[in-house]
Amino acid sequence: MFQPRPFRIASSLVVPLVVVALAAGCGSSSGSSSTQSTPSSSAGAFGVTKDAAIAAMVPSAIAAKGSITVASDASYAPMEYVAANGSTVVGADVDLGHALGAVMGVKFNFENVTFDAIIPGLASGKYGLGISSFTDTLARQKVVDFVTYFVAGTSFYVKASGGPAIGSLADLCGRSVAVENGTTEQSDAQAQSKKCTAAGKPAVLLHAYPTQNDANLALSSGKADVGMADSPVAAYIVQQSNGQFKLSGSAYGTAPYGMAVPKNSGMTEPILAAMKKLIADGVYTKILDKWGIQSGALTNPGINQATS
Repeated sequence: MFQPRPFRIASSLVVPLVVVALAAGCGSSSGSSSTQSTPSSSAGAFGVTKDAAIAAMVPSAIAAKGSITVASDASYAPMEYVAANGSTVVGADVDLGHALGAVMGVKFNFENVTFDAIIPGLASGKYGLGISSFTDTLARQKVVDFVTYFVAGTSFYVKASGGPAIGSLADLCGRSVAVENGTTEQSDAQAQSKKCTAAGKPAVLLHAYPTQNDANLALSSGKADVGMADSPVAAYIVQQSNGQFKLSGSAYGTAPYGMAVPKNSGMTEPILAAMKKLIADGVYTKILDKWGIQSGALTNPGINQATS
């Protein structure tokens, strides 16, 4: 995204990471793939049922169709990634999306799309929703609306053996940094590079890749000194790296994740209502517990909650 926030890891995360191809399910550089998720496998697992009052809020055209195409970069585990079968998109965002769809009586069909293609695709009408660890920002709100559902920051991760000590953005001066293209991490590193040179220090050597998996590979192969990702994603990358990576410093820039909704689509209010119901019913907590990301729970979801 215009500066996404979220990362996504791919199916290779479920096996030993020899080269740390932490597949960030963002999809191929071509823009999308055929990988999709199965609603019944997640919504049904949590016992979610349709709420007639909320379903009545869904725009008639979408309700009549009965489904909506949801763009997600499946390379940002544990939020969204491609399962071991190589075709199914899974993750916390996917489970939440299917649960929301069940409440509204609308099937959510997830498509694996590269992150920086999602917001343009929403603006053009190609996709009906974007659920892909997007950080809600004022800049993005100029193009889409957001229904917030989670809170995350940005974390640094390095090689466990010989990796530099990175405690803040200021420590990136002169360092080679790997990020996923279009993310907030990319923007943060670019802004920090200007600060570095203004202070007479070496610039940040930024390397932006099509997917999070590619960024992880750059770090494991020695092409980069530091990796950056949303805090739940970075933690998962480290967890799945078999000791190859470690977190460095503390997360910074805590901000809400939002589901990206096309302007004037009529879907923000029903999604928000469905989110509140999932929280009240305890389903939201069950989904976060399943993926081990309880620390990012949002108790008061809203529309366009960004402050910067």
